[in-house]
Amino acid sequence: MKRARLGMRLRRRRGSKRRVGAAVVEFAVVLPLLLTILFGIIEYGWIFMIRQTLQTAAREGVRVAVLPTTVNPYTNVLTRVGEVMAPVGVSTYGVTMTHATVADPVETVVVSVPYADVSLMGGFFGAKTYDLAGTSSMRKEGLGG
Repeated sequence: MKRARLGMRLRRRRGSKRRVGAAVVEFAVVLPLLLTILFGIIEYGWIFMIRQTLQTAAREGVRVAVLPTTVNPYTNVLTRVGEVMAPVGVSTYGVTMTHATVADPVETVVVSVPYADVSLMGGFFGAKTYDLAGTSSMRKEGLGG
């Protein structure tokens, strides 16, 4: 009786080595897929945060631009946009402004950055040559007319 149990234990142990080997091979096959999904999620979250920051920077810039007391709006807008962009560490961005006129009293600020400059994966998910941008427009009150 004891020998039969001992024989069953030995057979289980030999089979368990095969199971461990199969698990290692399965893990090696699945690991690249899991890492790609993980890094894709990280990249998506980072780009989403950058787009939100661009939108916030554009909104803050246009808020400064529509102030009636602004003497040099472009410099003040650039300063405010820089203050908003600084915490995320993005320094290569562009700012475009459309100034209000009597005929069209809307100020518009666009803050954009190339995707390649903010991508964490460096084009692993495909070469992306587009710009991420945030746009905001507000009506400037008090224009003569």
